[in-house]
Amino acid sequence: MEPEDLTLLLPPATLAALADGWIQEDCPAFNYTALVTGPATSQAALWAKSPGLLAGRPFFDAFFFLLPCQVSWFFPEGLKLVPVAKVAEVQGSAHCLLLEEQVVLNMLAWCSGVASCAAAAVEAARGAGWAEHVAGTGKTTPGFQLVEKYGLLVGGAASHHYNLGRLVMAKDNDGTAAGGVKKVVQWAQHVANFALKVEVCSSLQEAMEAAEAGADLVSLDNFRLEELHPTAEALKAWFPSVVEASGGIMPGNLPQFCGPHIYVISLGMLTQAAPALDFSLKLFAGGDPPMPHARQS
Repeated sequence: MEPEDLTLLLPPATLAALADGWIQEDCPAFNYTALVTGPATSQAALWAKSPGLLAGRPFFDAFFFLLPCQVSWFFPEGLKLVPVAKVAEVQGSAHCLLLEEQVVLNMLAWCSGVASCAAAAVEAARGAGWAEHVAGTGKTTPGFQLVEKYGLLVGGAASHHYNLGRLVMAKDNDGTAAGGVKKVVQWAQHVANFALKVEVCSSLQEAMEAAEAGADLVSLDNFRLEELHPTAEALKAWFPSVVEASGGIMPGNLPQFCGPHIYVISLGMLTQAAPALDFSLKLFAGGDPPMPHARQS
């Protein structure tokens, strides 16, 4: 699937509500700067000043559609940007162009950073000859989850579960509260029935108990490498559960976690520690807009 096709996943009403929420949060009342910038029609160039994948166009468009301003893109979603690159131009009233400049740039920078980091992780896995699923985790930023999950998809990774209603994920605390992993799985299956899968994040002993109880997925979380692959092999030999490796995984060490019995490798750092790209939005009067300097690495 092409990255541009992923836009179809995002309902227009959801995009509009998200963009409106950003505006309301940052400017809930008076916008004093608008008196300075004025209502005259102007134009601005969107520049990419650091390398990485472009991701977040649908959110950018939804934001400026509300103001309203017109956006013209020069690069498709998912393209690898080489700085300094003019990515888009936006036309509209000057006070609208600048109303939420920093908010929309922050969104685009972070979404593109998540996509770029996800692409690096997928590339590391494929370079190791491993063809299964590289995924994010549930460790997302409150209020920004949709942007981050979308960025993962643009980067070629799986988004993992979107929220608590999409996957029954039981961790050590759930086992403690319920009186054991087996009880967690049994109750989860009873409530979720056939509609949801059940995943248990387990220790070595709990992994076997969870698989025996019928968990659909077993996450081997924070396992030492010398234990990870033998445990995954044992699980797959006896049970049909999908085995996921997680905990402490980075693009640099990801190949060590790749193995024939691992079906999913999840990285929380994709949405927690991805370096943001550097974008700027510069107004210009006409002709060719001046090119900014690239960000120094």
